[in-house]
Amino acid sequence: MGSEPLWRRPGRRPRRMRGLLSLAAAGLFVCCVGAAGLGAWNYQHVRQSSGEARESAEAFLRDVVDDDADGAYDRLCVDTRERWSREDFVRQLSVPPTITRYDIEDVQVASDQGQLRGTVVAKLTRRSGVVDRREIPLVKEDDQWRVCGDPF
Repeated sequence: MGSEPLWRRPGRRPRRMRGLLSLAAAGLFVCCVGAAGLGAWNYQHVRQSSGEARESAEAFLRDVVDDDADGAYDRLCVDTRERWSREDFVRQLSVPPTITRYDIEDVQVASDQGQLRGTVVAKLTRRSGVVDRREIPLVKEDDQWRVCGDPF
């Protein structure tokens, strides 16, 4: 009978295909491990920076409460110092109601296109007794956290 058998043994995949699949799997594994490592490093870096941001905000507010306008002005970022002259800043700090006490409630730090930025939420107690809740924007410049934006 000259007909073909109904069942044929499937052909084996070429070894070259297995090698390519193994190489692709190894490459994918390396990429995943690298991405996880980079994510862990970034998380740790941002977490460490939140403590530094808090310290800088506290130093700024301590200068404001202690009536050290020059010290507070020196803690401003370059952009804010370009918008506020030292004299205007000192004048604004002396205008009532002045801040007599502060309490930091929250600190948030994030990386924005490689630039670390933060926000500190603080309760400010004014001389009049009014309690004011403010968000203080921060930016990391020259390895130091600085108040950047409207500090009042």
